[in-house]
Amino acid sequence: MEKYAVLSDIHSNVFALEAVVADAASKGVTRLVNLGDILYGPIAPRATFDFLQQQEMLTISGNQDRQIYQSTAAEVAANPTLQFILNDLGQAPLDWMQQLPFDAWISDEIYACHGTPDDDLVYLLEEISSGHPLVKADAEIAAHLKHIHSPIILCGHTHIPRCVRISTGQTVINPGSVGLQAYADELPSPHSMQNHTPQASYAVLTRQDYHWETAFHRVDYDVKAAVQAATANGREDWAQYLMTGRC
Repeated sequence: MEKYAVLSDIHSNVFALEAVVADAASKGVTRLVNLGDILYGPIAPRATFDFLQQQEMLTISGNQDRQIYQSTAAEVAANPTLQFILNDLGQAPLDWMQQLPFDAWISDEIYACHGTPDDDLVYLLEEISSGHPLVKADAEIAAHLKHIHSPIILCGHTHIPRCVRISTGQTVINPGSVGLQAYADELPSPHSMQNHTPQASYAVLTRQDYHWETAFHRVDYDVKAAVQAATANGREDWAQYLMTGRC
């Protein structure tokens, strides 16, 4: 039986990642899939990288993976969190991130991207003009997928778990975030994403005869350790996100 664990948006939270991988193993998954935004965060970038190197996992890149290795000297100087990340990582994780693919076909039936098939900065399922996430109109989601005909589409980026069937017959699945259950952003307009729980999130896809079943899972982990790391690195906002899942 094919059974895939789908992870996304780890954001350097090795404590959540370890718990999710253990939970997935207890469910008998046959493959791990990682949808990007892996090491950016004020928690434990290098430890997250080292743990991932011990796993058999298909991994694609996210926008904040690019942000780490594409950052200019001026951007680093203006961003203490990025300074911490680069100091903590060393060169090997940067080399690893640079070779990650933008997207991937997991199988003939399953396609994976971080944001949309064309842009890792764009939300595939959500529009946020109100300041809060709402599911886009069917036609808008379908337009993002115009060149992708796989019946199952995996995406991340928004940190919000969703399973949406559109008029093309395709199912779009966002597993939520392993490592960060809330955040606020100013782009493309001010908005917040909130899951209202500190628990880590991931999804399991199971092949059943001629169809795939999707199950979302919430996993407890050592939130206090992640909060302490974020606080020690001057990110009280992240500490709040991690502790409560609220902005």
